[in-house]
Parts: sequence; structure tokens; C-alpha cells
Amino acid sequence: MIKELVAVLFPHLAGVCVEQLFRSGTTVRIRATTGTMEAACPSCGTPSQQVHSHYERRLSDTAASGQEVLIHLGVRRFFCRTATCAKETFAEQVPGLTVRYGRRSVTAARALQAIALALGGRAGARLTARLAASVSRMTLIRLLRALPDPTLQAGPRVLGVDDFALRRGHTYGTILIDISTSRVVDVLADRTADTLAAWLRAHPGVEIVCRDRAGAYAEGIARGAPHATQVADRWHLWRNLGEAAERTVTRHRLQALIATPSTQAESSPPEALPALPRSPADRQDRIATRTRERHAAVHALLEQGQGLREIARLLSLGRNTVRRFARATSHEDLLVHNDTGRRPKNLDAYDSYLRKRWREGCTNAETLYRELQALGYRGSGTIVRQYVHPWRNATPPTLAPTRPPTVRPPTGWFLRNPANLDPDEHHRLEVLTTACPQLAALHERVRQFAEMMTHRRGQNLETWMNAVLNDDLPELRSFVTGLRRDQDAVTAGLTLPYSSGPVEGHVNRTKMLKRQMYGRANPDLLRKRILLTD
Repeated sequence: MIKELVAVLFPHLAGVCVEQLFRSGTTVRIRATTGTMEAACPSCGTPSQQVHSHYERRLSDTAASGQEVLIHLGVRRFFCRTATCAKETFAEQVPGLTVRYGRRSVTAARALQAIALALGGRAGARLTARLAASVSRMTLIRLLRALPDPTLQAGPRVLGVDDFALRRGHTYGTILIDISTSRVVDVLADRTADTLAAWLRAHPGVEIVCRDRAGAYAEGIARGAPHATQVADRWHLWRNLGEAAERTVTRHRLQALIATPSTQAESSPPEALPALPRSPADRQDRIATRTRERHAAVHALLEQGQGLREIARLLSLGRNTVRRFARATSHEDLLVHNDTGRRPKNLDAYDSYLRKRWREGCTNAETLYRELQALGYRGSGTIVRQYVHPWRNATPPTLAPTRPPTVRPPTGWFLRNPANLDPDEHHRLEVLTTACPQLAALHERVRQFAEMMTHRRGQNLETWMNAVLNDDLPELRSFVTGLRRDQDAVTAGLTLPYSSGPVEGHVNRTKMLKRQMYGRANPDLLRKRILLTD
């Protein structure tokens, strides 16, 4: 009966002779011996029957019924009589149960490795305490690092490449994905062209590479796999087009604001009409002054031949900020995003409700605060009291003027699918394109590019770019200049069905793994989890 029970509960003990099963405190102990008469030398493989000595090994095993299990295993040490073998004696191993120098069974070690892969060190250690097989986080990390890397002789036919941040703004790595199976094939320590080119040369067979528009990856692919077709990701192309469209709408924003309120005049009372925005040249607030000074400093350094990285270091600014200032032809282009020079308050969204309740006679700030909380307000009551304080010594407030529209909504009208625009947005878009010929041309070019991208008509790219160069749209011409530098990859991206979508998904998973590992996510440890986690 005991043998049958052991065979069912502990199938990995089938290769040994179980002599005793007993309980000691909270631990279940199993006493067993090996029944073999000979063993093969692990170094030369020669069988030996000459016993040197006996000793007992203690192996931690997987928990049984929530109880810790400890195996007392009696094993033999044999002589190796091969003259050329470096070993004189060796200990026998039980397949599926023991390994050299192992302090836990193979089954328990695999379970702990799975926990370490899924949760990492600290969270995994908390789980093992609940499983009656408690180990430290450092033990789990050592087990994780001891796992072998998957072998890869040749590269996949369709490869996806993207970078991820090890330390945002400072250190980056590269993740490589098999697009066909959506599995990670390797993780590189940086995102340089040399590293990617070396990997591609060491793993031949890559025919198509999906990437973003980073120049380092384009150079690395051209050097490491010159015959591979590079595919620029469509999402990045659409994003770049959207940025160019937003800059165009920004440049013609005054016409947009003049035209847009006219559509509201039919349904809004005269006192609710928005006031025209203040000209950027008239602004003298702190933000406007700082913007003018930075714009002048950036362009002065550009004229001296300084690069963006050096300018960012000299002015203590971020490179993206320096790039935005460098692209702006004048400081006014940078000021149109904020007409008032002040930050919008959280209560601005509830201004009409507060004024309505104030006119109805509710002047208790605490009561107004509780009503706003029911409407979703997440600020404090002090802010509400400060907001309504000027109204107490003044005449009852009038209805607040409608805030002028920002650049983002009109840009969305150009970029979104026309089928997803409501009738009012259709009407506003028609008013904008009628009032401004440049915006009408922008709308036409965006729609043509969207048609080309969704229907995979990359052969029409050259015609589209030539048409843009004939328009009075400098922002789109700048976009076309970028496409020219990467035209083969862009054409392939607009023609082939492949994209970097699976790569972006694995980048998000990598971010989750980084958060799980806390401060112990060293590159080698993170690489193990990325490669081995399903």
C-alpha cells in the first residue's frame, strides 16, 4: 500500500528504493537508497562496479499536501579505473531526481525556476513561502541565471527590431522578434549599428526586417544583411505625418479659430462666443519671454555649427526640447499652443456648473465642493473656496466665455477616419478647409496617404511625394524629405503586410518585467527573463 501511495504521489522516486516514510515536526521525510550495482563515470563514461564508500544526501523536494518534503537518499561513490580519466572517484546520480552538487530534487528545482521566471526574485520568494518550499530571493535569482540560453543557429526569415530603455534617457537595449511566431529570439546590450550588424552576420537567413525609422538600425541592417528588405513601420509613418499635420494646423491656427466659432454662432447666445486669441507677439508673460530667449539661443548656436546634443548640454535642455526649438522658424510658432500664458485649472471644466449654482443662490463653498465630487472632481475643497472667493464681493458672475479651440482637435479631424467623425465635426472640418486653402491641401494629402497606407499601395508613394512638393505646405515637404532618406523601407512598409506591432507588444512586456525585478534587473538577468518567459 505504501509503495503504491509513493508511486502515485512521488513518481520521480521510481528509480530508488523507498525504505521509510515518516513525519518529523512539520516536515515529511522519505528515507531511500539506490539499487544500482554500477554507475558510469561522468567524465569518461566508463561503467564501474567498485564501490569506494557510502554517504547520505538530503534533497529538498516539492511540497506534499502543503507540507515540506525532505528526501534522505543513500548513495554510493565508485572508483574510476580508467588511467586517462582525471577522476579517481565519483558519486552516482539518479536520473530525474539528482544532479551534481544539487541540494534539491530536479522536480523542485524546475518548479522554483518556473516561479523565478514568472515572478522574479522578491515576489517569487514570497510565493515559495506559501508553497512550503521557502527559498530566498537570491536563490531564485541564482537558479534563473543558471538556466541555459536558447540556441539559435540561423536568424528568422522575418525579423522585428526595436529598442527598449534599460535606464530611460541613458541606456537602451535592442529586442529581436521572430515576426512569424511572435517570439523573442535575442536581446542585445545596446542599440548601435555595429552590434546589430554583428548579430545579423552571425545569424544568416534574415530576408525581411521590420523596424522603426531609427537611422542606427537602418545602417546596421544594411551592413549585416545587405540583401534583406527593410520595412518601415506604418504606425511610425502615420505618427510622423500627424506631427507634420499638427505643425501645419498650428501655423494656420488663427484662420482655424476665426472659422470655427462661426459654426457655433447659430446655436450659442452672443455672450457665449469665444474671444479671439491674443497674438503671440503681444504676450509678455514669463513663459513667452523664456521661449523667445531660448529660441534665440538655440538658433545662435546652430548658426555656429553646434549639434543638437551639444546645444542641449550647453543650455541644460533636453534634446527633444532643443529639436523643437530648432525646427520652429520663429518663436511665435512655439507660443500659439498657449494663448494665456497660464496653466489651465482643474476647475475650469466645472466653471459653468459653479456659475449656474452661484446664480441659483448656492454660495457655500463646502456644499459646492461636495457636489463637484459627485460629478468626478478630484481636487481639494481649498481650491474650490479660492476659486469662488472673488465672486463674494462682486456682482453675480456672468456666463464664462467659451474657451477657444486648441490645435489638437482640428488636427484630429484631419487624421481620423471620416466615417468616425460626427456631423458637427464634418461641418467644422469643411469650414476650416473652405477658409484656408493650405488646410484644404493638407486634408487632401492626408487622405491620399491614408488610402495608400490602408490599401498597401506603396507604388504610389513617389507620385504622392511629388504632389506634396508642389503644395505650399513646408511642414509636409519636411516630412517628404525624411521619407526620401528612407524611401525603400517606406515603400516596403506601405506595400508588404509586415509591421512592428508584435515587437511593440514585447517591448511593453519588457517594461512589465523590469518593474517586477525592482532594482535587480541587471541586463543579464532581464535578458534571461525576456528570452525564457513564454
